[in-house]
Amino acid sequence: MNMLTVCALVCTIVALAGSAVLPETKAESNETAKTHLIKRSLSCGGWLEFNQRCFYYIAKPMSWALAERSCMSLGGHLASVHNFMEYHELQRLILHFSHEYKETWIGGSDAQQENHWIWSDGTMFQYTNWCPGEPSNYDHQQHCLQMNYGGGKCWDDVSCYEERPSVCARKM
Repeated sequence: MNMLTVCALVCTIVALAGSAVLPETKAESNETAKTHLIKRSLSCGGWLEFNQRCFYYIAKPMSWALAERSCMSLGGHLASVHNFMEYHELQRLILHFSHEYKETWIGGSDAQQENHWIWSDGTMFQYTNWCPGEPSNYDHQQHCLQMNYGGGKCWDDVSCYEERPSVCARKM
């Protein structure tokens, strides 16, 4: 084989290896033989596609405001979550890239008005997955939403100045 053919073959193998299969839980593998893929979408420009939206995980910990600004610079916002399936997909995305269920910023905030939660992308805040006793607004300082909190891997309000990785989302 000439060098160009070898190079093309190696590039193809590397590209295919990038579409990694996420590990399934034992319950999932018993219930279904389907393989769940985290796939990069061409229509999403390399972001990951789910439910007509594109998602991107940013591993670098930063404040909520900096995370939102980073998402906006990429053409999106911190992710809003509209149902259980979307939440589950975000958890899988975080697990895929961080190899754990990291506490991660998503786009919810009540900084504008206490106990009036809004999504930074302007969509309706209807679905919630708060941990028991949350949102607590402990010490009147918790106005931003993190996911994957505690043993329940649910939502928690926390100080916006804390540094967390984040998930961005944009429409296709």
